[in-house]
Amino acid sequence: MTRAERAALIDRRLAELYPDPAIPLAHKDAFTLLIAVLLSAHTTDKSVNRVTPELFARADTAAKMAQVPVEEIQRIIRPVGLSPTKAKAIAALSRILVEKHGGEVPASFEALEELPGVGHKTASVVMVQAFGVPAFPVDTHIHRLAERWGLSNGRSVEQTETDLKALFPREHWSALHLRFIYYGREHCTARGCDGTTCEICRTVFPPRAKAAGKPVAKAVRK
Repeated sequence: MTRAERAALIDRRLAELYPDPAIPLAHKDAFTLLIAVLLSAHTTDKSVNRVTPELFARADTAAKMAQVPVEEIQRIIRPVGLSPTKAKAIAALSRILVEKHGGEVPASFEALEELPGVGHKTASVVMVQAFGVPAFPVDTHIHRLAERWGLSNGRSVEQTETDLKALFPREHWSALHLRFIYYGREHCTARGCDGTTCEICRTVFPPRAKAAGKPVAKAVRK
């Protein structure tokens, strides 16, 4: 099976498993999404969703957040980890949004990535989910699965993003990055699948599964 054939099969199967994937971070608009994604670095979405109700009750706009003392932000978000750094970034980016963007989140990769604490992945998630701009944010699950499934060499997240964008139709990117994440959490986990256990691994690499003594899954076709 070629790389392109594997990609097509994976695309079809993930769409069947997750036809309408929703972002797992609770938010109501571009600003609350930006803050939630920033908080999600090096922690779980569940942890973020536990602290954001109190944070957004205190301030759910850039103008309001810019008035909240950094110490109070840090107290609220402490359970997610890295709270001193994240609190400073939230306070600083909120002030910048007010001063440079009229309190609104800019719909631009360049402007987003200029904000404190906002890297390319965070900007990509905001562009996809808040503004509907096709992007393929790569997190640890996607990076791991892309290498495991032979879609990228795994040398860097940047290379993985480039490879995945080349393999999948642009109009599928927005949903696919969520589908990868859900599948990586539920079926092809870092410890729960060794590259031969889950359905997709057994389907796209049947010789590997056979060598490991696993039953080979039949390719799903429409």
